[in-house]
Amino acid sequence: MLPTPPSSGNGFQALLKNKSFLALWIGQLLSQVADKVFFILLIALLENYQPAAGMKNSMRSTLMIAFTLPAIFFGSAGGIFVDRFGKKQVLVASDVIRGLLTIAIPWLPRQFFILLVVTFVISTVTQFFAPAEQAAIPLLVRRENLMAANALFTTTMMGALIVGFAVGEPLLSLARSWGIDYGREIFVGGLYLLAAGIMQLIPFKEKVYAGGARVHPWSDFKAGLRYLQKNRLVWNAMLQLTILYSVFAALTVLTIDLAAEIGLKSTQFGFILASSGVGMVLGAGILGHWGERFHHKPLPLIGFLSMAFVLGVFTFINNLWLGLGLSALLGIGASLIGVPMQTLIQQQTPPDMHGKVFGFQNNAVNIALSAPLAITGPLTDAIGLRSVLLGMSIVVSVAGVWAWYNTRRVLQDVI
Repeated sequence: MLPTPPSSGNGFQALLKNKSFLALWIGQLLSQVADKVFFILLIALLENYQPAAGMKNSMRSTLMIAFTLPAIFFGSAGGIFVDRFGKKQVLVASDVIRGLLTIAIPWLPRQFFILLVVTFVISTVTQFFAPAEQAAIPLLVRRENLMAANALFTTTMMGALIVGFAVGEPLLSLARSWGIDYGREIFVGGLYLLAAGIMQLIPFKEKVYAGGARVHPWSDFKAGLRYLQKNRLVWNAMLQLTILYSVFAALTVLTIDLAAEIGLKSTQFGFILASSGVGMVLGAGILGHWGERFHHKPLPLIGFLSMAFVLGVFTFINNLWLGLGLSALLGIGASLIGVPMQTLIQQQTPPDMHGKVFGFQNNAVNIALSAPLAITGPLTDAIGLRSVLLGMSIVVSVAGVWAWYNTRRVLQDVI
């Protein structure tokens, strides 16, 4: 087992001395890369399933729906189970189940319905992993180091997103060339199992839930809602995170047209998203290392106003490097919202409510990522790219000022 030495100092230096946290971080990185590569694997596996005439695109869409629906339906439910069982149990079991199911795909009947079921189950299990992961951080990190811990997790989350999608196809091609049948499935499943093995080494010190392991979904769900209604600071932070993810979801649609505006091909829209990711990594790194210096600054307000500025200016530029620079600034602004708000939720939520709260957050974020995808495209067709970006700029500015004002008012009431 890994020892858990007391953290000393602040910033990343303290985290590097905490071997238990480092194990959780490495396990998270492996799991998240596996998630991204698994999604690419699913698309690649469709070549093994003969579609009906004119149904190729429909099969792809159906597979994506099976992958995304559990995030909406089971996000909160996952958090309820996390509070009833040990975080370590949930993390390890989630990775083991996902790993074994991925490896089992080649030996299952080659029917598209079976692939849909496996995809749905793996995605459902992920909804248990996500809140357990967030709830595990305060168990391994001292309160004063939570900002740095969340900054590091945000950095690796964006890194996994960029690297996972960028190198997923080459890695799968390499695994296929090993000369081993079903090398791709074994590679992705192996990433999950390796993450489970690393997390098994982590010594968690957590209190057993007073109500035992019996799960009462409806009563636990209502308890979580009551807590959020009472703790307006946590509720406010969750709303800010939801707005943040909604903006990024809309941008994934808009960047295709934005790419053409700044001199890229439409198929090169990934450069804009990658620049935002680099900005988020940079901002999270700054907060993680020097976060205590900005403790009394209105970071979310600065972040929202920075994002609003970028969205507004984006409509008037056509220079490639300026566009990529603005995209990086957008990412920095996003980190000023995401890292402090995630830290606030962890600090303000008692341990016996961690799973429920992070389950609600997971659910809200998944809905925030899904809804704009359906709205942004038709809205852009109706009123144009410039109008949509300017509208988003205004909404983000108002949201930032409202969140700042509301947070100050709540803090005054608490004091």
